[in-house]
Amino acid sequence: MTPELPSHAALLLDLDGTLIDIAPAPDSVVVPDDLRTSLRQLRHRLDDAVAIVTGRPIEQVDALLGDLPYAVAGEHGGAIRHAPGAAIERPILAEPPPEWLAAAEIAAAAHPGVLLERKRRGFVLHYRLAPAAGPAMRTVLAGLLAGHEARFTIMAALMAWELKPIGADKATAVHSLMARVPFAGRTPVYIGDDVTDEDGMRAARELGGLGWRVQDMFMDAAGVRAWLAELSPGGSIR
Repeated sequence: MTPELPSHAALLLDLDGTLIDIAPAPDSVVVPDDLRTSLRQLRHRLDDAVAIVTGRPIEQVDALLGDLPYAVAGEHGGAIRHAPGAAIERPILAEPPPEWLAAAEIAAAAHPGVLLERKRRGFVLHYRLAPAAGPAMRTVLAGLLAGHEARFTIMAALMAWELKPIGADKATAVHSLMARVPFAGRTPVYIGDDVTDEDGMRAARELGGLGWRVQDMFMDAAGVRAWLAELSPGGSIR
């Protein structure tokens, strides 16, 4: 059954696996034209209350979507831009030492198929193309983290491990977004597909809204896109 969007809703959307299909590498994803159309029309219909909440840096979201979302929370809440053209706000968080990145580079190079994704305050080891390397990558990060557990954590994702600073997550991103116009006073609807989205779903529910997992409500990203397309021209917003 296709879900209905509550009246006066705000859409808070994960990106990879939710709006766009997962690709072998983060830089090989494709943004379908129908998604661009839906986001543009939904922004108009929801009075701009459309945000992307993702683990990607905001700069990558801009490269993929341009100004289609009104607000963007990147790096799992470690960076937020509340409006188009506004300054990116970054909470003060720990940054890993350069030698950690060097160790991750060596680990990735030693396991063909493992991809290292660099971020401003952390990095990700993707093992989608080398599934057997997953445990070894987790061990590498755990070794780096030893003695630094108060400042950093290892976050599981789909076929990836991410080392990130403690202090920001998708729940903090949701609360920050919902505190400002055009989101304030609306009913948050968070949609995500990964374990990294569970914080965002929980935060939306705490604020009286909804948290939907892609696999349960839409099957996959194509299902989410089809639902957004139904909503955008005049669909089932009640």
